Amino acid sequence: MTEYEKWLAYQLEDPSLTEELKSIQDKPDEINDRFYQDLAFGTAGLRGVLGAGTNRMNIYTVHKATQGLSNYLNKHKAAGHVPTVAIGYDSRINSTLFSKESAAVLAANGIKAYLYPQLMPTPALSFAVRYLHCDAGICVTASHNPAKYNGYKCYGSDGCQITAEMASDVQNEINSLDIFADVKTMPFEDGKKSGLIEMIGDAVVNAYLDAVENVSVRKPTGPLKVVYTPLNGAGKVCVTRILDRIGVSDVTIVPEQSEPDGNFPTCPFPNPEIREALQKGLELCEKVQPDLLLATDPDSDRVGIAVNQHGHYQLMTGNEVGVLLLNFIAAAKQEKGEMPKDPVAVTTIVSTDMVDPVAQHYGIEMRRVLTGFKYIGDQIASLEAEGHPERYLLGFEESYGYLSGGYVRDKDAVDGSMLICEMAQYYKEKGMTLVDAMNELYETYGYYVNGVVNQAFEGEAGMKQMTAIMDHLRKNPPASIAGFTVVGHSDYLESVRVEKGETTPIDLPKSNVLEYRLENGCKLIVRPSGTEPKIKIYLSGKGSTQAESEALVDKMKAEVPALLGM
Repeated sequence: MTEYEKWLAYQLEDPSLTEELKSIQDKPDEINDRFYQDLAFGTAGLRGVLGAGTNRMNIYTVHKATQGLSNYLNKHKAAGHVPTVAIGYDSRINSTLFSKESAAVLAANGIKAYLYPQLMPTPALSFAVRYLHCDAGICVTASHNPAKYNGYKCYGSDGCQITAEMASDVQNEINSLDIFADVKTMPFEDGKKSGLIEMIGDAVVNAYLDAVENVSVRKPTGPLKVVYTPLNGAGKVCVTRILDRIGVSDVTIVPEQSEPDGNFPTCPFPNPEIREALQKGLELCEKVQPDLLLATDPDSDRVGIAVNQHGHYQLMTGNEVGVLLLNFIAAAKQEKGEMPKDPVAVTTIVSTDMVDPVAQHYGIEMRRVLTGFKYIGDQIASLEAEGHPERYLLGFEESYGYLSGGYVRDKDAVDGSMLICEMAQYYKEKGMTLVDAMNELYETYGYYVNGVVNQAFEGEAGMKQMTAIMDHLRKNPPASIAGFTVVGHSDYLESVRVEKGETTPIDLPKSNVLEYRLENGCKLIVRPSGTEPKIKIYLSGKGSTQAESEALVDKMKAEVPALLGM
């Protein structure tokens, strides 16, 4: 009996899943796509398209993952200890259901589940894990993916997404299970009555907001007008509350995107990196004329902005906002005499090189880590372990993720929204916009321009193609790109850096990333996404003017199809 036949014969709790399976009986390619693999449980947990099958997000794949996590926690618990897990979720289709089903499986395995009673930002889940001293955390979200996706992110006791070692151990537990026969569960209400399922109260939410407010840099002293969109996600309550706390009360919410809706009817790709996701916000800006547009993604760990630049709303990149925040925080701390000894900022290998001269100006140690905010979280933890948490100033990813305090171990759009508003008001009082401030930094430190190309690969064939592309590049590194000689390259999977014929080791965890450095100072990085079926190509150019830098990036962008062999 094939896995498809097994599912078809099983009495599924959700009859719509059975109907879904019946509808593809004569579609072998569709059956294969749903069953050719199990959703992999990695350091980002599970992420996949909603629907019936082992390669889909449904209550059975969620049950199996949670049973694997339960087995892991019970095997590693101290004698007499009842493991605890905090659970949060966003507005996506079935997020509430998957969070309750996860709690029910945990409870059936003797593990106490703390569940937020309403949707909350992902960083609030990271906070709850730490605040409640839990052994693990689960956040049901697919972050910024399209509506057809959902996911299941797993956190360790430190509030970071789980380590590769823990992910591997949990995956082994999952692999040993039959998806139907080996899962323990119980009615949700029975779990509540037994005390093994407990709802997280307002005290935790208030403590989280207190922690965010505690890293405020300069509370606005004048009026700031903001349009905000939570993109039908989980950000509205916490973002508006934190803005109100710092005195930003003139906030207009985009009405079509105000309430939670996992269908994302007005933004098919609810990602603040994409201009189309901000379209409704930009239309409202034309009417309201705010100083700033804020947009948070569905689980509110990313925030994008558009700035009123003389009546025109200009989007700013994650790299630009990261550089601005670093400069803003550092300058404020210097001015107040609060700069710690040996300050540290953290970013990723794919983020802008512009942070380096800015950090150098303020005497900040700039640390670079792999893509994934948990690696930034690891740096915060190491500073904490050394007894110097105050050294940490800021961590950011180019993909609109920021964190300025150690109260959580994930990027936080609530914190980001607060700091961006404080920064906007600070410059407003100087007669400047954030665009003006960025231009001033460009003039001071050079014109760094970054771009990203996303190449999608769907299904089993797509996964094989992605693997083949990376293998080919690894075996046949390009001698030139866009007419410029490659003078150095790094292979983060092999942990080697080659520069002028000399090979040196890379002291970072292994990751499937290739980097090429060109003779003109430009850079190109190729990385398969860990959460979506696509390869991301990061482009970095630096010229003597903005136009020259943009032209360099465009020239490299035109070379990407040939580089990938497409």
